[in-house]
Amino acid sequence: MTDLQCPLCSDKRFKKGVSGADNRKYYYCSNCGLIFADPVHRLSLHEEKEEYKTHNNSPEDKGYVNFLNRAVEPAMKYLNSSMRGLDYGCGPGPTLSWILEQHGIPCENYDPFFAKIELDKEYDFIFCTECFEHFFQPKEDIKKIKKLLKPGGLLCVMTNLWTSFEAFSSWHYTRDNTHVSFYCERTFQFICELFGFDPLWQDYDRVMILQKRQFF
Repeated sequence: MTDLQCPLCSDKRFKKGVSGADNRKYYYCSNCGLIFADPVHRLSLHEEKEEYKTHNNSPEDKGYVNFLNRAVEPAMKYLNSSMRGLDYGCGPGPTLSWILEQHGIPCENYDPFFAKIELDKEYDFIFCTECFEHFFQPKEDIKKIKKLLKPGGLLCVMTNLWTSFEAFSSWHYTRDNTHVSFYCERTFQFICELFGFDPLWQDYDRVMILQKRQFF
């Protein structure tokens, strides 16, 4: 047993240890389906930033552009040039905003380490690509993101979903020690109900487009 609570739903009751492909300890929350790494394994902020600085992602990397297009392309039918967007967690080489700007769609960049702008307005859409898995406290981060969205605004999430405990035990996603929160399809159903989103589109692998409810 542990005194930890789920960082998404705050449940304390139904957790069990889960094995990943590394040596960290994980917990499974049967209430919301989140698997999260034990906080004792968290990197310091300095260590985390240094790890991100090793990522060589940029608009010049065609492979990375193609990867982000897995989120951008299905979102395009919901976007237009009159909208204002935000790439939340853009990393050291902002690329998604560059892709959108090629389509005439403005998008600002935010990252707590590399692009710390003042978040003092609302947006029509927010992209969080390969970002949710880095959240130590997903409940607080999703609250913050929701507050930045206009009613009816879109949240485009890209994060690899876990499918089974057996697959999780050898999953490459757990080998990245900056990945601390892992979601399944049921977790996003929980997120929609808790925070007031409706699912618009998903590929049942890693991309989901959610819409903030007008009244919640």
